[in-house]
This record gives sequence, structure tokens and C-alpha cells, in this order.
Amino acid sequence: MKSIFTEGKEQGIPEILAAKDKRVLMQQAIFKKYPENVIIDVKMNIPGPIKNNHYLDQLFNKGIDELEAEFDKANLETNKVASWDKDSGSEVFYVSARDADRIKKVAVKFENESELGRLFDADVLIKEQAMALSRKDYGLPSRRCFLCNRPAKECARSRRHSVTELQDYISKIYWEKIR
Repeated sequence: MKSIFTEGKEQGIPEILAAKDKRVLMQQAIFKKYPENVIIDVKMNIPGPIKNNHYLDQLFNKGIDELEAEFDKANLETNKVASWDKDSGSEVFYVSARDADRIKKVAVKFENESELGRLFDADVLIKEQAMALSRKDYGLPSRRCFLCNRPAKECARSRRHSVTELQDYISKIYWEKIR
């Protein structure tokens, strides 16, 4: 199986931190324009220095289609207000006047139950909180590692799996779901 990580511009710590800063500025601008709304900030969790290329873009777009279908099924009206496709990764920002709790539950369902969704991070933010709503706030279990099903943070902290193993898993999903 061919790796989908042979193309793309490598991203280091400075680029990742700059992308994070830009994300925060975008969230602030959206809250300024839509102060009463919930923001849903959707990006992928991609290990290693390659965060975006045409393969990952295809996975991202397919995952976004799945997430939007879940929002529709749950009768949650969301409006895309911003997006970008940068070397540091693709990202979409939605707003909704709906209940943040329901939105978070749909986002977690997508992250947990869809094979593609497991690669995504769909943060739900409300203006009154400085951070995204967490699974813990809802008594939901933490994210699971897609390789061994242990808590994902535990595997990331201990570097239980190599970047190559994680990228091989994502490449496998690409070749099964996209091609």
C-alpha cells in the first residue's frame, strides 16, 4: 500500500504554532460577528510533519460531507462561515444558533463512530468559555487511539506508536474510502 504522506510541505513547530494563532484569531473574529452563536471548528489530527496534500484534502472533504450529513440528521442548522486549505492543514468554521450540548454530542458521535471521523477534531466553542467544550464536561469517554483503542492522549504522550504506524493507518483509510 502506497503512503499518502510522500507529498506535501513539511510543517515544523513554528508553522504549527502560527496556524494555532491564526485559528484563535479566526475564532475571535467569528464570535465578534456572531456573538450569540456556537462555533464548530473542524480540522484533522494528522501525525508527522506533512499536514496537508491532495490526498489529505480528499479525506478532509469526505469527512466534512459525513459530518454535515450528521448535522442534517440531527436537525442542526449550521452555516459555514470560513475555511482554509493551508500547508498546516484544512479547517472549516461553522456557526449555529442551536444548542451547544446537542452539537457537541453529534460531533463526538462523528469522531467516535465514523472511521473518517476518528481522524477529525470537531471543537465546539461558546463565547463565555475560553476553551472548547470537552467530552469530560458531558461525562463522555476520552478519545480512543485508532491503533490500539487506549486513550489517545496516553498513546500520544508516551509515543506508543511511531509516526509511520499512524500514517500507515491513515493511508489505509484513504485507499479504502477514497480510491
